[in-house]
Amino acid sequence: MHDLTGKVVLLTGIGSVGEGWGNGTTIATLFARQGATIFGCDLNVDAASRGAKKIQTDAEVVKSGRQVDDVVDVMQTPVDVTKSDQCKAFVDACMKKHSRIDILVNNVGRSEPGGPAEMSEEVWDQQTDVNLKSVYLMCHLVLPIMEQQETGGCVLNVSSVAGLRYIGKPQVAYAATKAAVIQFTKTTAVIYAQRTGGKVRLNTVVPGLINTPLVSMLAKKYAGGDEVGFRKTRDAQVPVGRMGTAWDVANAGLYLCSDEASYVTGQEIIVDGGIIDSTGRT
Repeated sequence: MHDLTGKVVLLTGIGSVGEGWGNGTTIATLFARQGATIFGCDLNVDAASRGAKKIQTDAEVVKSGRQVDDVVDVMQTPVDVTKSDQCKAFVDACMKKHSRIDILVNNVGRSEPGGPAEMSEEVWDQQTDVNLKSVYLMCHLVLPIMEQQETGGCVLNVSSVAGLRYIGKPQVAYAATKAAVIQFTKTTAVIYAQRTGGKVRLNTVVPGLINTPLVSMLAKKYAGGDEVGFRKTRDAQVPVGRMGTAWDVANAGLYLCSDEASYVTGQEIIVDGGIIDSTGRT
């Protein structure tokens, strides 16, 4: 099940923050366990290298006996996926090495506090670029490649439950752009379903409150640095009583990118412990 042997995965935001497991590193690791070859990038080269190291030394990946170069490679220069020339360099480097792209994972995202009255135009534009324009730029470059491939390809976009409901933080730009990612995916999926007969698919994974190293950064932005209190609040918001993990997100993404989901396109899997179905009251 969910065999990705021989698949080349192009993934943005592969970096690992410290010892924790972020969505990008975890998705890449799980896909590598299933036989895929990962080609990743990050704005932070050191973080990208840490992520690659975690994948290469993962016990399940090591057990497969594959050579390091057949498992994961990362760009050795920073890649800002809001810049078209840097996105093109990333895609070109992958094609030069592997001659194909079977799976594209658009994983980058950033949340900044503020409603429309408080948020500056500069921050709004930055949020729009990193959360939405990056998805457009990567799809703009990769979809034509997938369309020309006999085996087609699959795009996995990472959104957020903030794009579906208010989850307690004043992050209007993040919420708006993550909602837009879902509709971008749906519309593009229909276009390519008609053009390729389902050979090229696009879907979205929609994480809820996930316990990754980024929670520490969010605590500084939204809770005055009270990380312990912030984590307790997030746990209490979720009907199951706890945040999810990056592995929960990765497992949903794996299904959507596998052959078992070959008839699934334009859809989203919500990984949230029931939060969007709750009134938010305890």
